Amino acid sequence: MDKQMHQIGEVAEAVGLSLRTIRHYEEVGLVPPSDRTAGGFRLYTDADIDRLRLVKQMKPLEFSLEEMKDLLRVREQLAGAADGTECKPLAERLSMYAQAAERRCEKLREQLAAVSAVAGMLSSEASRKSSGASHRS
Repeated sequence: MDKQMHQIGEVAEAVGLSLRTIRHYEEVGLVPPSDRTAGGFRLYTDADIDRLRLVKQMKPLEFSLEEMKDLLRVREQLAGAADGTECKPLAERLSMYAQAAERRCEKLREQLAAVSAVAGMLSSEASRKSSGASHRS
């Protein structure tokens, strides 16, 4: 085995997820560790770490656990697909996820613009009130 294996603490630090979250992802079958030590400690490959990073990035897009599982499965199958016949339906499913992600990104951009406007309005109001208060002193 020439793959470098990483224990859960190292993975948690590298990805920015808690140990509890990583264990939960294992329990629900999202990202199980690739191996375990003789003592039962979880061991993760670099590919496992990449999957965890992708899952973390998908969370704000509100993909369900089932959608994330399916997406990871599609990407894995696509990477291992030998010919174009096998690839086409997988590529179409991946495209469906890409379109869903883009729609969700647009929704987040709209939400960000709305809350940025509120923050700007509050900041302007606070500046006006504080400058008005200092003139009265």
